[in-house]
Amino acid sequence: MSKNPQIQKLRQGAEIAVACPGRLLDLAEQGEINLSGIEVLVIDEADRTFDMGFLPDIRKILKLLPTKRQTLLFSATMPEDIRKLAKDILHDPVAVRIGTGAPVSTVSHALYPVEPHLKTALLMKLIERTDTGSVLVFARTKHRTTRVAEQMKRAGFPVASLQGNLSQNRRQDALDGFREGKYQILVATDIAARGIDVSGISHVINYDMPDTVDAYTHRIGRTGRAAKTGDAFTFVTPQDRAFVGDIEHVLGERIERRTLTDFNYNVPAPAGSGDAADRPRHSVGQRRPARVSGYAPVKRGGDSRQGAPRPSGRRSGTRSLEGFSAFRSSSKTR
Repeated sequence: MSKNPQIQKLRQGAEIAVACPGRLLDLAEQGEINLSGIEVLVIDEADRTFDMGFLPDIRKILKLLPTKRQTLLFSATMPEDIRKLAKDILHDPVAVRIGTGAPVSTVSHALYPVEPHLKTALLMKLIERTDTGSVLVFARTKHRTTRVAEQMKRAGFPVASLQGNLSQNRRQDALDGFREGKYQILVATDIAARGIDVSGISHVINYDMPDTVDAYTHRIGRTGRAAKTGDAFTFVTPQDRAFVGDIEHVLGERIERRTLTDFNYNVPAPAGSGDAADRPRHSVGQRRPARVSGYAPVKRGGDSRQGAPRPSGRRSGTRSLEGFSAFRSSSKTR
C-alpha cells in the first residue's frame, strides 16, 4: 500500500503502530517513526514470521527498540525449533496457553481420497451436494489457486481467489466480498489461514494437503469459530496418504474417509497432466507434538448437511495405509 497516508497518520501522532516488518523498517529509516520509546513489542503469528524469512528484519527492528521493554509472541502453534529461536529475543520468557482446544472442538473432520486430476470436479460436486454457508478452499500454490477459482467461476459458482500476487485492492475486494456474502467460496493459499477472520465460514476444504500438521491446525481454525460448528474436508491423493497419520495423531483419533456415490472416480488423467505441485512437500513425522491435549473434535450425532448420521464414535490413534485403493475402499459413500 502507499506509504503517504501512513506517514500522514504517523505525523498526526499515534500510540500504537501495527506493521509488517519491512514497511516498519522502511519508515524508521526515513525518520517517519521513532521506535526509541516503545514499551511493548508484539509479534503476531510468531511461528510463521520467524519461519518465512522475516527474522533478519525482526532482528533489525529489535536494535531500534529500547532494551527495557516487554516482548509478546502470539501464535496458535509454536513448534519446538521456533521456541528455541524465540529464546534469542526473549528474556526469561513465560508461556501462556489460552483455549488451545476451543477452535478444533467444534469442527468435524473428513477425508476424501481422490486422484489429483479429479480434485476440481470433486470439489464442485461436493459443494453442490453439501448444505454450506461460506466455504474456504485451500490450494498449495498461487497458480493453482487462480486456476481452480477460474474453473469454478466458469461453472457458475460465486467464487473469488486470494493469493500473494494480487494487488492490495484486489485482495481487499476478495476478502470484503467473501465476508459480505458476494462470494460464497474463497479459494486461497495459506496466506488466508493467518489473515481471515470471518465468523460465518461453515466449511474449510483442503484442496491440497497442507505441508505440516501446524498448517492444518491454522487452516481448520478458520471454521468452528465463536462456539459455532464447522466441517473440515481434506482431499487425499496417493502422494498424501502417509501424512494422514500425522494429522490423526494430533487429533487423537481416526478421521472418517468418505466418497460420493454419484461421482466417477475412474476417469483417466489427461495425457501430459502431471503437475509438480501435486508432489507432497510435507515431511512426515516432523513437528509432531509430543502430546495431544484437549484437541479432539466434538462427536455430533447426525449430519443434517449430508443427510446421513455421523459415526457414534471414532477409533483413536492411527493406522497404516497399504495402498491408495485400499485407503479409498475404506471410505463411506455419501
